Amino acid sequence: MAAPGRRCPGCGSAELLEDALYAQQQLVCAACGCVLAEGLLTTTYSEEEHRREVAYSQSTGQKEQLSRCLQRGIRRVQDLCKVLQLPTVFEETAVSYFQRAMQHPAFHLVSLEKKELLGGCCVFVTCRQHNWPLTMGTICSLLYAKQELFAGVFLSLQKELGLSVPALSLADLVKTHLNSFRLFQHSADIPAPFVEDKEKMVARTLQIVELAGETWLVTGRHPIPIVTAAAFLAWQSLQPGTRLACPLARFCRVAGVDLPPPAHLRLKELLEILLRMASQLAWLRVFKLDKKTVVKHIGDLLQHRIFLLKNAFCVEEEEEQHAVALGEGSPGSPRAVAQEKGCPVGIKHRQEGGTRPLLPPCLIQPRKRLRMAAPSAVDSAVSGDEPISDSEIEQYLRGPEEIRAFSKAKAW
Repeated sequence: MAAPGRRCPGCGSAELLEDALYAQQQLVCAACGCVLAEGLLTTTYSEEEHRREVAYSQSTGQKEQLSRCLQRGIRRVQDLCKVLQLPTVFEETAVSYFQRAMQHPAFHLVSLEKKELLGGCCVFVTCRQHNWPLTMGTICSLLYAKQELFAGVFLSLQKELGLSVPALSLADLVKTHLNSFRLFQHSADIPAPFVEDKEKMVARTLQIVELAGETWLVTGRHPIPIVTAAAFLAWQSLQPGTRLACPLARFCRVAGVDLPPPAHLRLKELLEILLRMASQLAWLRVFKLDKKTVVKHIGDLLQHRIFLLKNAFCVEEEEEQHAVALGEGSPGSPRAVAQEKGCPVGIKHRQEGGTRPLLPPCLIQPRKRLRMAAPSAVDSAVSGDEPISDSEIEQYLRGPEEIRAFSKAKAW
């Protein structure tokens, strides 16, 4: 087929033919064999009709290559949403985020591994925005990705697209984490005493986690060890007769979940709170409760949680109001007597076995600081060349009257 309106630049012949070579059309001069244009894929959409040569970066072939990458990414996002059984609205939002990210210049030159994680990040952002309980560990396990690399791509996506991602609530995290436990169905590898009703265990675990939040055990800590320790206590308290002898390590092994190292510490802190609350119940004072037997009464302790916390712990404001009511300034008041003896009232109450303020564990048992090495004789020797600070200069050159006069002049 001849191309009308054009001539060969070599011989001037108007006999130009379209020749299909390897399924790619070419414009060839029939007189001299000159190739005028190598295929329609090297032209833009607007210039295809005019047979003009353009750069490959502006051609339809480049656009089709980008669209194929985009289509593969969209299919990956859709497959991930189907695996997680997400609603259709979530899938559409995740796909729109992925398309925006692929068009953003910040993600054009990233590695192929990060581009594959980009779809998972879009699904993760969508679930967080719709308050859907999904953790980063679940996405990483489905994508076989490292959490550090996934977190880096997630932060880049959030920054470049300006997305608002709310944090996952602790209650949603409890429900999501307990879904991975293998204790709610009878099977051959799970003993019969270990099987528990899912709804009862989730409800009791939520109550224990709320107690941990009210007693400063959650602040600044990783949530998974706290949830694991709370789930273990909830599981024991539902049937304490056959489960008190089971340690935490065996519980996690049978449940099919990993045992985080700080879970033992969180379990110890929770038991200490429960023991202190149990000391305020009249019908439990006759028993000598320890960290094992207190688990039997977790249901009663959680039922009267607010009352027991107020009695087992005191807030500094309540202590001050109580001291004022008793007469803080009177010579015979307990605060005055304690101050005369050089002992603060709070410490005195703790020594007598009374209530103590409800403080974070880092303030109750602060970590020991590393001791500095003692200075050697050579370092401690005074040479006279040491720099003098401004405070030392003012201490020697100015007296109290001069300091007051200087402050007045500075105020004027």
